[in-house]
Amino acid sequence: MTIRHIVCWKLSAVTPRKKAADAAEITSGLEALVGVVPEILALTVGPDVAGDENWDVALIADFDDLEALARYQKHPEHKKVGAFIRTVVSDRLAVDLQVA
Repeated sequence: MTIRHIVCWKLSAVTPRKKAADAAEITSGLEALVGVVPEILALTVGPDVAGDENWDVALIADFDDLEALARYQKHPEHKKVGAFIRTVVSDRLAVDLQVA
């Protein structure tokens, strides 16, 4: 069974321009991990396009198992991206599902 890691972030920026820039940097940083962190089976990330009161950025990533997810989370390149993300978000939601 595959583990699907889902994370959503609320950005702390108040201007649309800064919010878009932060979302773009999160997106490009996480996308750059594909091929660098071997545990990633699939990764989709991007800003919300509907607006309203939704979360600002979402990540969906697949891993072989919980151990692979843990290795991804400890990987130095993931930690670099995570350090930036923590500086620009006001809230985070995460869930890990087992999928067929």
